[in-house]
Amino acid sequence: MQQEGTLTRASLRAPRAGAIAGIIFSILLIASIVLIRTAVPANPDEAGMWLSGGWKGVQIALNLLPFAGVAFLWFIGVMRDRMGELEDRFFATVFLGSGILFLAMLFASSAVASTVLILHGTIRGRLIDSGLYAFGRTLAYLIMNVYAMKMAGVFMISSCTIGLRISILPKWMSYIGYALAVVLLLTSSHFHWSPLLFPLWALMVSSYVLFANLRSREEIGG
Repeated sequence: MQQEGTLTRASLRAPRAGAIAGIIFSILLIASIVLIRTAVPANPDEAGMWLSGGWKGVQIALNLLPFAGVAFLWFIGVMRDRMGELEDRFFATVFLGSGILFLAMLFASSAVASTVLILHGTIRGRLIDSGLYAFGRTLAYLIMNVYAMKMAGVFMISSCTIGLRISILPKWMSYIGYALAVVLLLTSSHFHWSPLLFPLWALMVSSYVLFANLRSREEIGG
């Protein structure tokens, strides 16, 4: 009985750790997106006037993104460990692949944007005329708002499907995830604030898993 209780408590640590990592990822990504969206105009074709005053907020956002990525990777690893033998190989593969691709594109977009800021600090007035700003701005915009958000939508769909199959998410939460994923897949490049849907969904799911885990822990302890 003691060994069984130890194993049960150990199994509860995995979703709790994953939920905490998911919450950290969500908060950091939300903060980064808000900082960038309030500083940089929605139109990727704008002339770069925001560099004269808004670059500091963008720099802070870009410094937060690596930590958000680490938390997201931890979230993926712990959730896969939680699935264990119950995982569906097809959806688990899509879950892992889309998550890693999203993370890679997030870092790629961040690297391109960081390069633009570095060039702004070194060549300043020549950056716009050289065409490097237009190239970097457009590339970062496309990677983040088109490709990364598409992978985020696929990640949400696979996560919700797995959540339904192994009963770690309520049906209503999975259906909300499906709806938000469709919005990201179809309209992520058209609405300036649509990237916020992914971290907001991750925050909702992670908070639910954390509170459900704490309740289960109290029942076992009682």
